[in-house]
Amino acid sequence: MYRKLKIVKVDVNYCDYLRNFDSRVSYNAGSKELRPFVGVLFMIDKCQYFAPLSSPKPKHKTLRNTLDVFKINDGNYGIVNFNNMIPVNESNYVEFDLNKETNDKNEKARINLMKNQLRFLTKNRKEIYTKSELLYNLYKNDKLPKNVKSRCCNFMLLEEKCREYNTVKE
Repeated sequence: MYRKLKIVKVDVNYCDYLRNFDSRVSYNAGSKELRPFVGVLFMIDKCQYFAPLSSPKPKHKTLRNTLDVFKINDGNYGIVNFNNMIPVNESNYVEFDLNKETNDKNEKARINLMKNQLRFLTKNRKEIYTKSELLYNLYKNDKLPKNVKSRCCNFMLLEEKCREYNTVKE
C-alpha cells in the first residue's frame, strides 16, 4: 500500500542545516522560498523522504525520464528530482494549502501548477514510489553508476543529520 502523496514546504532552517553536510540539498530560501517538495515517498527509520519539485522549463521537455529524474506530464508540469530527495520528520515541513483563495495571479498560477503536479503524480504513484526506493537502495548498496551517484544527496548521512537535528529541536 502506498502512502498518500502530499506537496509540502520544508523548513528553510532545516534545509540550511542539511546543506552544511551535503551541498546537493536543494535551496529553499530567497527566490526559491516556496520550493515545493513531494512526499511521503517512503520511510526509513522514522524519516519520511520527500523529493524537490522543479517548475516547468523548456529543457524538461527534451529530458528523458531517468533513474533520478521523473518528468511530470512529459515535463509540462516540471520534474521530480529524486537525486535531491531528503529525509524529514513531521516537524520539518508544512503542507501547502492547495485550496487557498487568492487574488494574486502568480500565486493562483502556482497553486494550479501544484494541483496539476499532485494529480499527475498521484495517478503515477506506483512508478514514483518504485523509482524513489530503487534509487535509494542502489545508492545505499553502492550500485549506482558514478555519474548518477555524483548527483545524489548522501541519503545515509542526511538520515543521521535529520535524527540529530530533530533530537536537539525536541
